[in-house]
Amino acid sequence: MTEPRLIVFDCDGTLVDSLFAIQHAMEQAFGALALDVPPAEAVRGIVGLSVPQAVAALAPGHTPETLAALDRAFRDASLAYRQSNPQSNGQLYPGTRAALERLNTPQTLMAVATGKARRGLEHVLDVFEMRAFFTATQTADDAPSKPHPGMLQNCERLTGIASDRTAMIGDTTFDILMARAHGCTAIGVSWGYHPVEALREAGAHVVIDDFSELDGALESLR
Repeated sequence: MTEPRLIVFDCDGTLVDSLFAIQHAMEQAFGALALDVPPAEAVRGIVGLSVPQAVAALAPGHTPETLAALDRAFRDASLAYRQSNPQSNGQLYPGTRAALERLNTPQTLMAVATGKARRGLEHVLDVFEMRAFFTATQTADDAPSKPHPGMLQNCERLTGIASDRTAMIGDTTFDILMARAHGCTAIGVSWGYHPVEALREAGAHVVIDDFSELDGALESLR
């Protein structure tokens, strides 16, 4: 019998395109504190980090008090956006659900590791009816921010599947660096928020252009 394997997915930029909502909340947070709003490309570059690390990267040189206020303002703006725009939850990337259904076998466990807060991830899983696919979920509330390997270490602890039978699927260099730090397979996706070349430079074993390529990538890297 084939040994069980674990496939861990990032959320934003990998399963769900939620960039508009993230950029909107960040604009609201900086505006609330009368700070210069960072350009869209800068916000795109920090997606995947936990909120404290993200605001610190976007507002270098500010005091810890200001960064803490930005953190709170971003979380408040994210919640307000979800409540006032219940139909604006982003959208699944093409092939996402089909890939999850295809990989959902007794020998394959799946998990999520995201820089989102627990509340944000739970909302996404419910809206897109994906909760049943995942054996484990890790958020910014459960482990240090990517690229620290803590989320993947927790996934291993929760599932019992070691790094040599684990693959991390993500769209940012933070995902790839986390995977390499954990010693597992790192698969990048080209449809997310970081450039393909950056994913390769970070150490991606392979970069796929469509979810239909994921099964082959997993088999070739076994």
